[in-house]
Amino acid sequence: MVWGERTASGVKGNRRPTVKQEAVASRGMVTSNHPLASLTGTEMLLLGGNAVDAAIATMFALSVVEPMMTTIFGAGFITMRLADGTVTTIDNYATVPLAAREDMFTPIPGSLDNDVEGRLNDVGYLAVATGGTLLGWATAIERYGRLPLATVVAPAVRFARHGFRVSPYLHEMIRTCAEDLARFPASAEVFLPGGDPPPVGAILRRADYAETLERVGAEGPDYLYRGPLGEAIAADMARNGGLITMEDLAAYRVYERAPVRGTYRGYEIVSMGPASSGGTHIIQMLNILEGFDLRAMGFGTPDTVHLIAEVMKIAFADRFRYMADPERVRIPLDWLTSKEYAAQRRAEIDMSRAQQYVAAPAPEGEGDCTTHCCAVDAEGNVVSTTQTLNNAFGSKVTVPGTGMLLNNCMHLMDPTPGRTNSIEPGKRILSSMSPTIVLKDGKPLMALGTPGGVRIFGSVMQAIINVIDHGMTLQEAVEAPRLWDRGPVLELERGFDNLPDLVAEMERRGHVVETPLKVAGGMNGILIDPETGLLHGAACWRADGAPMGFSGGDAIVEGEFDAGIPV
Repeated sequence: MVWGERTASGVKGNRRPTVKQEAVASRGMVTSNHPLASLTGTEMLLLGGNAVDAAIATMFALSVVEPMMTTIFGAGFITMRLADGTVTTIDNYATVPLAAREDMFTPIPGSLDNDVEGRLNDVGYLAVATGGTLLGWATAIERYGRLPLATVVAPAVRFARHGFRVSPYLHEMIRTCAEDLARFPASAEVFLPGGDPPPVGAILRRADYAETLERVGAEGPDYLYRGPLGEAIAADMARNGGLITMEDLAAYRVYERAPVRGTYRGYEIVSMGPASSGGTHIIQMLNILEGFDLRAMGFGTPDTVHLIAEVMKIAFADRFRYMADPERVRIPLDWLTSKEYAAQRRAEIDMSRAQQYVAAPAPEGEGDCTTHCCAVDAEGNVVSTTQTLNNAFGSKVTVPGTGMLLNNCMHLMDPTPGRTNSIEPGKRILSSMSPTIVLKDGKPLMALGTPGGVRIFGSVMQAIINVIDHGMTLQEAVEAPRLWDRGPVLELERGFDNLPDLVAEMERRGHVVETPLKVAGGMNGILIDPETGLLHGAACWRADGAPMGFSGGDAIVEGEFDAGIPV
């Protein structure tokens, strides 16, 4: 399919209808996976805050209105490109509790998803890792924001105290997780009132969480990491066989890291480096794809689908071998993201048949329930951030009296001893989250990201090539059908044109094909038109996402008239 012909300012031509519509504004834009959260971000901009304030306020709000996806005791990453040209990232990912042991779980043989007997790393107190979300968000505000933390948290407090509407999406997520949520009284009290999920359209209130957030705004992150909220977590852990103590909380550190950077057809890709694998493998995959004419091959054609699937499998082979906590494992980052290495792996691809790949030898010396938001302000600050509890509602545990859900990030650790990502006390947990910014001629072009666990970086990569190679608008790019393959199964969303024929051809080439409704989750992002400067916000159909922006500006007053106004 030809999606449109590129022009200097974007794309024109044949357009494909989208489920949702983009928002266009001139002075500020926020995108997230809930309209109330996007509203919160724009509120911060209108209060004089910058894109950092807007993004973090949006995330606090998401921890209320999208409770299955993030919490202040979760994990995540923030990628920023500031108006002065500074590019940096904040790593607030979770860490393994200090009392953990590498053999603390019994792995289920053959599992590709770290499953263990009794689901102990999935549901309950042993599944909880030391969360870095609150410290990461507060650090971003302190270093790069303008507004007080109390102001940034205030809308989230309001939504928690006065309530918000239960969407069909939230209702379905609660229904799916009801059996596990029911095991923990403080979770069931909020999400299963009377024993059932609240109906669509009902108002859901989270009074305890409102009090917790209000105290956070007043006292800062020490309220958790060295204060009463942390003590409540530690006491609940001690009562229920969990591992996290006040020592874990006091030892937790946020890292500000240089981003991983690469180029693709004249565009610069800036993304999250380790302890996320996402940005590294986006660049690695784009480097391999750069040797093919994807636009001529066409979107969704058998050759394009086969090629992307093979490239993903190469990336996953390297991810399994090399990616881990960068403080404990030497990662050959420059080599993995080099054009030379991409050429080596490109030569291994056979366009006529599917293959399984192993990690290449390095030079010597060597969940999926998440949420995302982007923010751009009038000065040119750009933020892309992805945050998570890992699985839906995390461990399903709510600390009594706090309203705060706890993550289940221990499910991300390899339960088999002696491997790259085996459990080790204090180890930073590996992620696939990929908050990404794309630059053109040194200026921001777009910011984007998505939830979706290990499917994240492949999905973000596809959105990038949808815009650059296939000429899509950003709204089309985030909604377009996706694929995913780490071996042995190729997943093709049902939205691909001529799906039965495509499946048959992929099977003929040796792929084992499944056709889920969706691959990964609700992607959102912002594109800055290089010609007009207008901000195009997009959010896809896979979540409750909404872009929200504003234009206009201050009135011209006496004394400013001579500066000139349009007539």
